[in-house]
Amino acid sequence: MSRNELQAAAEAILFASGEALEADRLAQALDVTEEECLALLQSLAQALEERNSGLCLLLMEDKAQLCTRPAFEESIRAALEIKRNAPLSPAAFEVLAVVAYHQPVTKSYIEQVRGVDCHHIISSLMQKQLIEERGRLDLPGRPLIYGTTAEFLKCFCMASLDELPPLPEEAAKQLAESGAPDELAE
Repeated sequence: MSRNELQAAAEAILFASGEALEADRLAQALDVTEEECLALLQSLAQALEERNSGLCLLLMEDKAQLCTRPAFEESIRAALEIKRNAPLSPAAFEVLAVVAYHQPVTKSYIEQVRGVDCHHIISSLMQKQLIEERGRLDLPGRPLIYGTTAEFLKCFCMASLDELPPLPEEAAKQLAESGAPDELAE
């Protein structure tokens, strides 16, 4: 296949998938190396951008997904009669920020930072697939640890957690003074 045919095939596969697809899996389907596949994906993303397509290619660490451009959200909702998801509360954003910046974290660490019970907010964020359980600490009680998901990256249009904005100096200083949770130091 020519490069244009490979790019078109990648676009078709991603469209048909409807969800994020691993680059190595796409490379196998196209019978190319993973490096060639990543170059094809970059080229496809650029082509969609240049032609001002209603679609964009979201590259997330080792996955790729075709998505609609945010600019067309209202038109899509109107045409498909989709109800808007309930926005996250300020408390949910706080919990999500603690998890994103300090993962993996325990519920007790989140509660220590926020100063209030976070059980229901953690459950809600897990239902929305923005955070997930990442295992348990090898400590008495074996507390669960949480981290963000690929859905989190997709919702916030980030390829990786490296794209998180830096914490304001004052907040970073306060967190540094409080230190990392002892239970995660191992």
